[in-house]
Amino acid sequence: MAMAAYVKLILGSVAFSIFWVLAVFPTVPLLPIGRAAGSLLGGILMVIFQILTVDQAYQAIDLSILVLLFGTMVVSGYLERADAFKYLGKLLTWKSKGAKDLICRICLISAISSALFTNDTSCMVLTEFVLKIARQNHLPPQPFLLALASSANIGSTATPIGNPQNLVIATQSGVSFGEFLIGILPAAVVGLVCNALLLIFMYGDLLSVKKGQQDSTVAFNGDGVDHQFSPATMSHVETTNVDSVHHESLRNRVNSKQAMGAAEVPWSLNGAYWDHRNQKLWKSCVYIVVVGMLVSLLMGFNMSGTAITAALALMILDFKDAVPCLEKVKKTTILRYPTLF
Repeated sequence: MAMAAYVKLILGSVAFSIFWVLAVFPTVPLLPIGRAAGSLLGGILMVIFQILTVDQAYQAIDLSILVLLFGTMVVSGYLERADAFKYLGKLLTWKSKGAKDLICRICLISAISSALFTNDTSCMVLTEFVLKIARQNHLPPQPFLLALASSANIGSTATPIGNPQNLVIATQSGVSFGEFLIGILPAAVVGLVCNALLLIFMYGDLLSVKKGQQDSTVAFNGDGVDHQFSPATMSHVETTNVDSVHHESLRNRVNSKQAMGAAEVPWSLNGAYWDHRNQKLWKSCVYIVVVGMLVSLLMGFNMSGTAITAALALMILDFKDAVPCLEKVKKTTILRYPTLF
């Protein structure tokens, strides 16, 4: 009996080791089948080695976790289409006061977005904006990318939907969304503050702008673009200002004519106008659904049911075939979280 237990332990360890190698090194030369297939292979080996029966293997699959993860991924996909992360990127540069201020903003926005929309989604989408901001301001990207990644991991611990590990903990323990948030949020805030201070301490000299380092003055505004002015280019700026005034006058004349009646506007422009209005309306509906989902989670509603209901509502509001969205979510979910399947 004891020998059988040792054999089962050894075989189980072998199956887990095979899974672990394929999960950590998906392109291992001996078996380059990837993480998803590696996870499936590890599960099948557990059944073949009789560590688990087929019924026990089916019972080990937690559908509530999969439904919650699927729903949050669909919601995140529609938020990305609604330019939610684009607006978060604009917040990074709105009235920015320098590189250190930018580090703090990245830490805060990354933490909040990862807590609400999963950490890897935030990192993948916000990386583009962080690199663009660093390039436009002639700053090294490494400190900002490190702030993005580390703060996303810290912020994702605050909610059950921040990362898959939290999903498992919340569903298995029966802790509600609000209880989880109240219990973890103080630690996440302390960790976020310490992370920002540590990054500023590590890269303070690199991010400090020294006088005389640049010949021109950099004016940074909220559009995410740096505007350099020097005495040699002031005449060009003045000419540009005159042209801008002229174009603005022409634009005002066109707007006044449009205000006289829609009949005077060409049909193509009128159609574009309504397309723009419909797009704004759709984005507003997406944000309302997401806010409703978060409020429902805080009120203690079932997390899996709330997430899948919000996902279905967004599919209906999109009024298009949902297959492309579902295919993208399926591929993304399997690639990111193969161990959950």
